Amino acid sequence: QVQLVESGGGLVQAGGSLRLSCAASGRTFSSYAMGWFRQAPGKEREFVAAISKSGGTTDSTDSVKGRFAISRDNAKNTVYLQMNSLKPEDTALYYCAADPLNRALDGINWPRSPAIQWGQGTQVTVSS
Repeated sequence: QVQLVESGGGLVQAGGSLRLSCAASGRTFSSYAMGWFRQAPGKEREFVAAISKSGGTTDSTDSVKGRFAISRDNAKNTVYLQMNSLKPEDTALYYCAADPLNRALDGINWPRSPAIQWGQGTQVTVSS
């Protein structure tokens, strides 16, 4: 298993940028696909982006394509989410997730899987 700790959230104006980081403990980070999810008040947790264990495959939800980018550094046991051109509708609690089955192209189904490991979340608030 891995323990996940997110950081980098905060308050930003619309059009601004933030970079989220997720640091993982353990020596098996490179065997997990990693993902970012978000949950706004009163809404279900939704898929944002995912990256395969090697970093060679990425996927993201349509609403963030061209604005957000996921990346990872296996030497640092860290996954990142670069968020540009932020909008008020991006406001949510952002969670990091790890998938031992490396299903980077199936991120939308991760919340249904008991195999997924989750961080505690970091708040992103975008003001208009």
